[in-house]
Amino acid sequence: MPAARASSAVLGWPRAVKRAVVVATDVLLSLAATWLAFTLRLDTLHWPEQDQWAVYTVAPLLSVPVFVRFGLYRAIFRYTGVATLLATAKAIALYALMLLAALAVMQNAGLSVVPRSLGILQPLIFLLLVLASRTLARAWLDGQARRGLRAPRRLMVYGAGQAGAEAAAALLNGQQPYRLLGFIDDDAAKVGRSIHGVRVFAPRELPTLVARLHVQDILLAIPSAARERRNQILNSLQPLPVHVRTLPSLADLASGRVSVQDIHELDIEDLLGREPVPPRPELLARNLAGRTVLITGAGGSIGGELCRQILRERPARLVLLDHSEFALYSIHEELQGLAARLGSSVELVPVLGSVVHYARLAALFQRWQPTTVYHAAAYKHVPLVEVNAAEGVMNNVLGTLNLARAAIAGGAEHFVLISTDKAVRPTNVMGASKRVAELILQALAAETQVDFEALADAGAETRTNHTRFSMVRFGNVLGSSGSVVPLFRRQLAAGGPLTVTHAEVTRYFMTIAEAAQLVLQAGAMAQGGDVFVLDMGQPVKILDLAMRMIDLSGLRVRDAGHPEGDIAVTVTGLRPGEKLYEELLIGNDPEPTEHPRILRAQEEHLTWAALAPPLRELTTAARHGESGRMLNLLQQLVPGFKTDGVLCASAMP
Repeated sequence: MPAARASSAVLGWPRAVKRAVVVATDVLLSLAATWLAFTLRLDTLHWPEQDQWAVYTVAPLLSVPVFVRFGLYRAIFRYTGVATLLATAKAIALYALMLLAALAVMQNAGLSVVPRSLGILQPLIFLLLVLASRTLARAWLDGQARRGLRAPRRLMVYGAGQAGAEAAAALLNGQQPYRLLGFIDDDAAKVGRSIHGVRVFAPRELPTLVARLHVQDILLAIPSAARERRNQILNSLQPLPVHVRTLPSLADLASGRVSVQDIHELDIEDLLGREPVPPRPELLARNLAGRTVLITGAGGSIGGELCRQILRERPARLVLLDHSEFALYSIHEELQGLAARLGSSVELVPVLGSVVHYARLAALFQRWQPTTVYHAAAYKHVPLVEVNAAEGVMNNVLGTLNLARAAIAGGAEHFVLISTDKAVRPTNVMGASKRVAELILQALAAETQVDFEALADAGAETRTNHTRFSMVRFGNVLGSSGSVVPLFRRQLAAGGPLTVTHAEVTRYFMTIAEAAQLVLQAGAMAQGGDVFVLDMGQPVKILDLAMRMIDLSGLRVRDAGHPEGDIAVTVTGLRPGEKLYEELLIGNDPEPTEHPRILRAQEEHLTWAALAPPLRELTTAARHGESGRMLNLLQQLVPGFKTDGVLCASAMP
């Protein structure tokens, strides 16, 4: 305890006091170096003669000003690195030249008892003493810093390439709470060798190493590996009691957005279990460069990612529409920063408003005249829409109708709706409302002259339709607001349990980036009335996803067979309107497109003349909160929509 109090007192000294102590130490070191140089040169223990005292005076008088000039007293010992050591060597080299000159002057003045070779020997000894003092000081400071930290976690790096070596160097040179135990690599030529003083092992040795060395963390440092290989490695690590972390992707490292020191939890793509769908650059750029583009729901997960990707395609103007002030402010600020980094001159127009208000949309189209529209504004959370059914219908159905009508009136060329797999044979109001939104666009796409007279507030309005409508239907988006992965991560951080609605529930998954790229590429291929779907591979069982996240966090599932486990998984029961399985197609035999993983669905729909009257009744029922009538109309418009309507009706006024 006295030693700890003393070290705390030293660390608490003012900066000026610390600098004075370092200067005094260097003065003493210069005197010690001078004594050692005399002793070695004269081959006897040295006691200065009268004329030799001049050297003891000159040495510190020369060294301290040189060190000040090179900024050595501004350096922080705790972060001393190669650059500081090089600066020290340069300073002492200059000091040596000055000392040689001083000794020459002394000899010319008749001080023959001072050998000229002292001008080489003394600076070399002085350099060694100064470097030793800095190294010891840093070691002591690191030790004091570690005393305030918890015990370092025992870590191995999977990947002995450049990224793994640089990550290990960052761990060894920084203050990260890790202890590096070794590397794992598939390359037999690297196995048995040493990097940064630790050995490279083969993957087959990992289970034994985890048990013997008590490994707690594995850092996946293979940013260039294909998704299939990463999944193989993750599957091999899943049974081990280790927490798996990762480095950023190779694209992120190359772009400079992150550094190799940014160790983080596994990417959402690592949990997806399949290779992400690669984009086609020529499709991404189509309909965007030099255009005015409108994104509704711009502050949401999908809308925000659409904004980021569209901005990179150099549009002339981005019009951002959102009804949330904070979400709109956030995405506008982010895009301004992104535009500045890309050197883009795009005009960013933040518009606060709701798609439910047609007059606001009409004024927007008249003022900014967008040529391409991406409609991402929707209420999407099934349980919330189920208990707020009228608002869900108003936003998802009337909002889409208003925006489509404004796009036709404003002469927009392309209109893309972001839809959902829950629109296929829906069992909830959210899915049914999104299917009606699809029906609206399919009906409008088939009309060259659209008569809006059947709508309650449209008057005798008839519009010539030059807008190409399409919609993109995909599954759950990993990492979006309210999605299952962020929920599971919060539950893991809280100690569990992870909640799953049913042991057999499955979902299709894609990443936010994939979803946005799909929307942009599909919209570029639209012919009019298209329903695009993504070949998303096999659906993922939510229970398996929960188990995978627990295992890769270094924890173990707690159940009846393993009561000593860390995290329990609780089955809570299906929520109102929730299905066990989701589908992407209503019909069969989808057509291929220019993109091998994007399909065009062939689905029947109503004509505008048949759709408009019940559509007017539906929006009127939603406005007045007539739940029974609203649900009946949804069932009439959407074949296969089944709901007991109990929860929906109970939530209506």
